[in-house]
Amino acid sequence: MFDGKFRKSVDATTAPIGRWLVRRGCSADVLTASGLVFACATAWAIATGYHLWAALLLTLTGFHDLFDGPVAKASHRASQRGSFFDSVVDRLSDALLLGGSAFYLTAHGHGQLALLPFAIMTTTFMISYQRSKAESLGLTAKGGLMERAERMILFGIGLLAKSIFIPVLWVLLVLTAMTAAGRFWRVWQIAAAPEAPPQPTPAAPRHIGRLRRSVSRTSRH
Repeated sequence: MFDGKFRKSVDATTAPIGRWLVRRGCSADVLTASGLVFACATAWAIATGYHLWAALLLTLTGFHDLFDGPVAKASHRASQRGSFFDSVVDRLSDALLLGGSAFYLTAHGHGQLALLPFAIMTTTFMISYQRSKAESLGLTAKGGLMERAERMILFGIGLLAKSIFIPVLWVLLVLTAMTAAGRFWRVWQIAAAPEAPPQPTPAAPRHIGRLRRSVSRTSRH
């Protein structure tokens, strides 16, 4: 949702901060890597039951993830390598956070509910994979109710109180599953549309054809 409807507003807000960070000597790769460090700390805090600390650390993780793109643009160093690095770190961060959640549920005797974070991770990765695969085929697969920014916000809300942590995980699973299903359906419909037939090359005007024949006869002479 933020990547679609509010992307221009977010970019307009983050661009000045990105330029300020560049002037302070910050680079996009450093932000991405340090965001992974904060994600590790967040996962540890979740696993050990320090959920309020985890909520704070998750906010810092999101700060790094939010501004690495604007910093790359402001420094004129946006590249395929940086984009690839950012995407891989995002997936790894998601796995760490949900792995920490599974450890917490196991340690506190929630039994089979420990599988809930892994179900969320599966649907989350499906959302990302569908976009990557669709774009590799030249199709559009952006949008949806529960993209990464929305998932992190909802997950952070669940960390504010242990009494709502499991219910929020269930809501997160339902919404991510709906997003994955909706994205699949949109791409399926787009891919099913017939391709536009190739446009015929317009015929050359007659006077150009006569000129070409005249030049050809002259060249033979």
